Amino acid sequence: MAEQPEKHSSLAGLGLHAIGGREARITSIAVDSRAVKPGALFAALPGSATHGAAFIGKAIASGAVAVLTDAEGADLARNDLDGSGVAVVVAQDPRQTLAQTASLWSGAHPGIVVAVTGTNGKTSISTFCRQIWEAMGLKAINLGTTGVEGGWSYPLSHTTPEPVTLHRVLAEAAREGVSHCAMEASSHGLDQRRLDGVLLSAAGFANFTQDHLDYHKTFEAYFEAKMGLFTRVLAEDGVAVVNLDDPKGDEVASLCTVRGQEVIGVGRHPDATLQIVGQRYDAQGQDLLFRWQGKRYQARLNLIGGFQAENVMLAAGLCIGAGAAASDVIEALPELTTVRGRMELAATRDNGATVFVDYAHTPDAIATALRAMRPHVMGRIIVIVGAGGDRDTTKRPLMGAAAAEHADVVIVTDDNPRSEDPASIRAAVMAGALNGIGTPSVTEVGDRAEAILRGVDMLGAGDALLIAGKGHESGQTVGDTVLPFDDVEQASVAVAALEGKI
Repeated sequence: MAEQPEKHSSLAGLGLHAIGGREARITSIAVDSRAVKPGALFAALPGSATHGAAFIGKAIASGAVAVLTDAEGADLARNDLDGSGVAVVVAQDPRQTLAQTASLWSGAHPGIVVAVTGTNGKTSISTFCRQIWEAMGLKAINLGTTGVEGGWSYPLSHTTPEPVTLHRVLAEAAREGVSHCAMEASSHGLDQRRLDGVLLSAAGFANFTQDHLDYHKTFEAYFEAKMGLFTRVLAEDGVAVVNLDDPKGDEVASLCTVRGQEVIGVGRHPDATLQIVGQRYDAQGQDLLFRWQGKRYQARLNLIGGFQAENVMLAAGLCIGAGAAASDVIEALPELTTVRGRMELAATRDNGATVFVDYAHTPDAIATALRAMRPHVMGRIIVIVGAGGDRDTTKRPLMGAAAAEHADVVIVTDDNPRSEDPASIRAAVMAGALNGIGTPSVTEVGDRAEAILRGVDMLGAGDALLIAGKGHESGQTVGDTVLPFDDVEQASVAVAALEGKI
């Protein structure tokens, strides 16, 4: 990211009011005390394990001239703050205040910004939005799990970055001439108010299934976090695009209607504005028949998986909801291409058998991916599945069961074990797979590269292999080490080796 000239602002200029009316000349904003520079506003936020107030003393020593925190933080850091001379801003919701402050500090965003939330499909939907806009000749980006891609690129470490980074990236994209942006809105990001301060033209709801219960603890808390996109971030005059086929779809649509937001429903649901009427599958993709406001259209989608039609319709709805002409959006649909690591064709054997890589890492995503492959595959479906360490443990046997129910052969392997014992993670997935429905073969192969090689070796004519879990990732996290590992690359190497091409 290009260096910008040093800027400064008063607290009042950022909409902040310090205790006692104290002012300060702010030259930067930081949420990490290690990044504090002289003149900084340091945001000391409550955390799950430690309150950021514990680092206020260090921030002051590094030159912070103002602190943003809550009442608890101000009390915890009283000894550091008393007599320090720094301006103290106490907010009831410091995370939300930080996001709004970061937005004012960073400057203008792209003129059109949309966001999508859901357990699965966010990356595909946001990428499809960007591809539709690009087909219309617009400079656009998508922002999320795969970083910032499109007319301007930038790496990100989180699906939804913390507010200082997020608003800086959006402002820089606007300075680079980007006019349209599609964002992924993660439940973590919404819960932590990271998107607050972003002016959205439209917001989308894809689906709701089990994930992230290690963070949210309950389904209710998880759903409430996602709904923050519509109840707090999207303005009352914004457009909500809702997948009505999801069990939560009607509830989301009702919530948005009550707020006064225009709702574009998508899916096979009879009330859908963008309604899927029919799909016809072949080995390379599918033909989609759909209605928009009562009129029928047909589009060729070079995408594998029936669920991709839902993703495409949601993306189309977001683009239309954000102001694009429906005719231009519909014309762009045949130009959509597979998103990296999302039902991506990784390799093809000489006998015609195919290998796909997908980011599916929840029980529902695995079931959805495998069900979606079935109409495209004449022979067997083989799936490689694992689960990440230091994450929701309850979904592991469910992932194994989903794989066993919908595939003909299951290979259980390591994903990103992180700090956990890989064998214990595999055992939980194996337990679910062995108790699953209908699969004749379940095998455990700890080494992921070997698992991929074995899976590719099993492929006969008409078969397909799905490597699930890591998608676009280029590394495997074992302990504190990230080892180079790319599922697409490993699949290509395995096919080449077995075909005698290397």
